[in-house]
Amino acid sequence: MSMKGRFPILRTLQYLGQGDIVFKESVKVMTVNYNTHGELGEGARKFVFFNIPQIQYKNPWVQIMMFKNMTPTPFLRFYLDSGEQVLVDVETKSNKEIMEHIKKILGKNEETLEREEQEKKQLSHPAHFGPRKYCLRECICEVEGQVPCPGLVPLPREMTGKYKAALKASAQD
Repeated sequence: MSMKGRFPILRTLQYLGQGDIVFKESVKVMTVNYNTHGELGEGARKFVFFNIPQIQYKNPWVQIMMFKNMTPTPFLRFYLDSGEQVLVDVETKSNKEIMEHIKKILGKNEETLEREEQEKKQLSHPAHFGPRKYCLRECICEVEGQVPCPGLVPLPREMTGKYKAALKASAQD
């Protein structure tokens, strides 16, 4: 992605990954109601501009909807899978205060995040093979002491299928 436009650093993976809010699984929809003008909604505007992309990146299963200039006071509403709604007033708060408050009431705690990280690491065991996205090794040939892939290093003639078939054919004659 090109580094053009307003605040291009906000679109980098490094910036998006720095967000520290990971919602609980029960959060399904988040709505942000804010105004584009006025002193009281400054924190909400900064929250939308700087922090919403990070929240979207860390929580792809959460639908986020923005409502501009439709409310007298800015607020956030969360819809949970149990049908409950959580309303958060953000009228005089800064974007950092909003982030801390949301993390405290609807974010996963540090122990849960660490436990999930450990479970993810257990899935990437050195004995598993597959795509790099899920496993540490793509092929058995990457293990020390194994026969290398024939695409990288040619096999010895005795190990090829053509040679073995020719040996069988000559033995039958």
